[in-house]
Amino acid sequence: MENLELQKTANEIRKGIVTAVHAAKAGHPGGSLSATEAFTYLYFEEMNIDPKDPKKADRDRFVLSKGHTAPGLYSTLANRGFFPVEDLKTLRQIGSHLQGHPCIQHTPGIDMSSGSLGQGISTAVGMALSAKLSNDSYRVYTLLGDGEIQEGQVWEASMFAGHRKLDNLVVIVDNNGLQIDGRIEDVCSPYPIADKFRAFNFHVVEVADGNDFDQLRAAFQEARDTKGMPTAIVMKTVKGKGVSYMENQAGWHGKAPNDEQYAQAMEELEKAGEALCQK
Repeated sequence: MENLELQKTANEIRKGIVTAVHAAKAGHPGGSLSATEAFTYLYFEEMNIDPKDPKKADRDRFVLSKGHTAPGLYSTLANRGFFPVEDLKTLRQIGSHLQGHPCIQHTPGIDMSSGSLGQGISTAVGMALSAKLSNDSYRVYTLLGDGEIQEGQVWEASMFAGHRKLDNLVVIVDNNGLQIDGRIEDVCSPYPIADKFRAFNFHVVEVADGNDFDQLRAAFQEARDTKGMPTAIVMKTVKGKGVSYMENQAGWHGKAPNDEQYAQAMEELEKAGEALCQK
């Protein structure tokens, strides 16, 4: 897809995120919105997937290690055709297939249940190793939060991935700088993130603006071209991106907008969509 089409799709995905969290009166909009371009690029450009055959054997795998940002993944899957966009309004409701964290048993397109922070990358590493052992061609992608990488299990998994030279694995770190308790550098600084992954034998791509499709395209191409070691894409993003009052506000890590805030967010996203249509 051209960048303009990707931008339009990302804007629709943002509408879905805000709509889902508002309807649920709970959820995590901030980190869903910061990773929207990454979700969009993965599912509309990068990965070998088929909404009509979600379990096809040679599909690329995605693990949402920061599982609390499920609204972002769900809105992406819905817009990609895995299930109706209308389902987003049932987020976290009794009987809905859209639980608060991704569940492989209930939702089409989910490759791994996740949400216990630190564990998603471990399962992604296992998937990548399985592909190597079976001589399968699929690639494995996993998205981590920058607060999540304070978990020790992340580095155990990284050590293993680097040791086994899993060049079919791409670890994406959403470096929006904020976690539930505030700035990551104040809570428990993981910096320098890139140097840490390099020390674990990763090829590292640092993306200055992870909300820019040109930069994401170059990063994922570099990951594909890298042989003999896994790749970590460390991307700087804006938490709450696309909704003015949520941007760079730690308070919107895990909070739903009220009716007035929802109306404002949707008005902003509608205007952003109209501006893209005029390009």
